[in-house]
Amino acid sequence: MFGLGRSVEVVRPEDALPGRSEPVELRGVHFVHGRPIVPPWPEGTRLAVLGMGCFWGAERILWQLDGVWTTFVGYAGGTTPNPTYREVCTGRTGHAEVAVAVYDPTVISFEALLAPFWEQHDPTQGMRQGNDVGTQYRSIVLTTDDEQAAVAEASRARYQELLTASGHGTITTAIEPLGALYHAEEEHQQYLAKHPGGYCNHGFCQAAYAPLGTTP
Repeated sequence: MFGLGRSVEVVRPEDALPGRSEPVELRGVHFVHGRPIVPPWPEGTRLAVLGMGCFWGAERILWQLDGVWTTFVGYAGGTTPNPTYREVCTGRTGHAEVAVAVYDPTVISFEALLAPFWEQHDPTQGMRQGNDVGTQYRSIVLTTDDEQAAVAEASRARYQELLTASGHGTITTAIEPLGALYHAEEEHQQYLAKHPGGYCNHGFCQAAYAPLGTTP
């Protein structure tokens, strides 16, 4: 990762970089399976937008899940329109790095997508993930509707029970409505498929996620 950002407070909108009106240019094709990574999406699919640190490893986790039709990485949760990677890394756009799954809810539920989200990063670290420090690495779930928001809130409470029972800390993951979502540059899409030995700090962290209604 580029690693310029060290801000531990999300920039105020009035202090954010101005950005630009033009979106990033993309091939629009997933490097792994060849499906589109730009809309329109197949009828009935939904988006899961998840920030869990460096988006390279996060996207690889998602594209391997049954029921996920396609994935891409991008920037969300901030202010600057159509930011570049280097701008996001300054901490002056307000955006988090996010991995996005376009999924079929008849095959995989939103809660099931949240299981690897909780398990494969440390959601207690605030504005960082491991050695990656900055607001762009914050843990965040950006929801597309009230149903997703309710599932995410209940899931976070559930995972906190599991962390507490195993002696771990307090979750700092934010849950917010999704606003503007911007694609990252082509070089970052499916990065770890293009560079199998590339940087990835994801892996099982603290506690296995158990579905709602089970005993910690």
